[in-house]
Amino acid sequence: MASIYIRLRDRARHIVSQYPLPDFYSELSRAFKLSRHIFNTHPTISDLRFYVTGRLEEDFGHGIQHANKVALDAGTLVIAEGARIGWSARVAKRCVVTVQCASLLHDLKRKEPNHAIKGASHAAHLLRRYPFSNEEREDIRLAIHDHEAFQKRVPINSRRGALVSGCLYDADKFRWGPDNFTDTLWCMVFYHNPTLAEFMSSYPEGLANIQKIKNTFRTATGRKYGPQFIDMGIAIGNELHKVIEAELNLK
Repeated sequence: MASIYIRLRDRARHIVSQYPLPDFYSELSRAFKLSRHIFNTHPTISDLRFYVTGRLEEDFGHGIQHANKVALDAGTLVIAEGARIGWSARVAKRCVVTVQCASLLHDLKRKEPNHAIKGASHAAHLLRRYPFSNEEREDIRLAIHDHEAFQKRVPINSRRGALVSGCLYDADKFRWGPDNFTDTLWCMVFYHNPTLAEFMSSYPEGLANIQKIKNTFRTATGRKYGPQFIDMGIAIGNELHKVIEAELNLK
């Protein structure tokens, strides 16, 4: 069975390769470069990256590659949002560090029930050893607690905390676009090892859930760019579905 899914994964990756990168990366290229610079050079981020690398489980589609992508995009969102609302460069940079830490930690408990709640509690305890203010630790805790889709929202009273939470959520949900079909879907398939019939029966529901994400983005920048990620994911998913039916004679 695994050989079939490897074949389908390779076909999916080929389909994705025919699509351009989402506009987010070209239109916000300067913000993305700054986010990447902070991510690669800030000592607290480096330390947390080392911590999570040995603890995030790659076989469930939410490992270190996922966390790194979320962190870079969340930092980019913070920079764009900070410029939009008039934050100073110093304040924006500090918020980037905060959201990138939240991004690295948000899926540490991904395989457990209520993983967002448990992950938030774990992060709050862990971050006592890091140089964050009480307010920043609370921002990270609430952002992790509130990063799941289709769940009751967590009240966040501070403007900065709401922005950190929104940027983590939006960057995480960008992954429901093309990334879902290059990596995440296949990691979860290899983990659960469904029969091909089970995989195909759940496929339409999976695409429908991706579609539902389109109207849930929380920041102005996320609402501008997020729907394109989702539209691309849906288009790739539909194209892959046709390939599966044709190549495996499932019509």
